[in-house]
Amino acid sequence: MDEENQRIKGKVALVTGGASGLGLAIASLMVRQGGAVIITDIAAEQGILAAEQTGAEFMTQDVSDETRWQEVLGHIYKKYGPLDILVNNAGISGGGPATDPETTPLDEWQKIQRINSDSVFLGCKYAINYMRKGGGGSIINMSSIAALVATPFITSYGASKAAVRQLTMSVALHCAKSGSKVRCNSVHPGQIRTPMLESLFEEASSQMNVPLDMVVQGFLERIPLGAFGTAEDIAYMVLFLASDESKYITGGQFVVDGGMQLNG
Repeated sequence: MDEENQRIKGKVALVTGGASGLGLAIASLMVRQGGAVIITDIAAEQGILAAEQTGAEFMTQDVSDETRWQEVLGHIYKKYGPLDILVNNAGISGGGPATDPETTPLDEWQKIQRINSDSVFLGCKYAINYMRKGGGGSIINMSSIAALVATPFITSYGASKAAVRQLTMSVALHCAKSGSKVRCNSVHPGQIRTPMLESLFEEASSQMNVPLDMVVQGFLERIPLGAFGTAEDIAYMVLFLASDESKYITGGQFVVDGGMQLNG
């Protein structure tokens, strides 16, 4: 690629949950756009393959482990210098049967909050100072349209992603008021064809005892643009927020859902 067109040339980026799905697409695009990219994931074997595939560096990380966050960010600073971009992408849907507010087990609730929202808090908490050392940076937190509508069938997941949205606003205002020059925005994907969505289709098919293709069609009919999104659709939104093209944007929520939110 022509170096003049590399939108994050020379920037240091950390992408959590980068071994597959959205994280892999984001990391791959960022490398192509000139970034020095570090991907982390709890899935070591997949992560090593992803690093080989993209040209990024891989580190194992349980994003709910506070000490590991400090180790990862310390390593990055020592090897690459100040962090410019953090993509808090790692997360889980919870899997298993759909659960409403009455049937959700407390341990499931706590696990999903720990992975999906506590981890984002930890990432922001420790990344801000490293970004400040370099004169600023951009934090992109992966939320979901589930944060913006009622989700009684995936109670824990929806609540965890809503927490990410609120945290994003708080971090953005804190950083702006403190003069750290760190921006923070959230991205809200809709139905994106990733391994996580495929698992959801399969679980729904099993629970409802209907053919998989009927489940997929049912989801598709709820999308006004008439198509599922791709991981690359999300990656390009993240790239924009990571780049200097968005230097005047902070605290924003960016919905990428083919119009699905319009249906409620």
